Amino acid sequence: MKMKSSLSPKERYDIVAYRIECAENTLDEIDNLLALQYYNNAASRMYYACYYAVTALLIANGIATKSHDGVKQMFGQHFIRTGIFPLSYGRDYSNLFEARQTGDYEDLFNHDEVSTARLYPKAKELVSAIKEKVDLWLAENSELRT
Repeated sequence: MKMKSSLSPKERYDIVAYRIECAENTLDEIDNLLALQYYNNAASRMYYACYYAVTALLIANGIATKSHDGVKQMFGQHFIRTGIFPLSYGRDYSNLFEARQTGDYEDLFNHDEVSTARLYPKAKELVSAIKEKVDLWLAENSELRT
């Protein structure tokens, strides 16, 4: 996620609100993908739901990144190592990142019902926990709403 270093407060608010909405909408897509047995796509969407949530959190806190790896590193540095979120959330985010990478880029590899069933609850929990923090930030900054 490339973030302009000089976002106005309103731009920042709008982007945070948009990203957390994207996280929720992306989670909503997953049940259909699983029902159709599109397991690689489901794993990818699980990661992206979390990615949108994490980037919303980072932007809300004024933390800029330039890549998916940067998002992962900044989430760990500012929210996992500090104890704001449990260590398991950092591992889950990394595992979802790896699952997306594998499903999208590895030849002759397909996720299956078992692997996606293991990942899906973790993605939902991570998005939910981050959404709580982001929703608080949005409420505290509601005067910036469009």
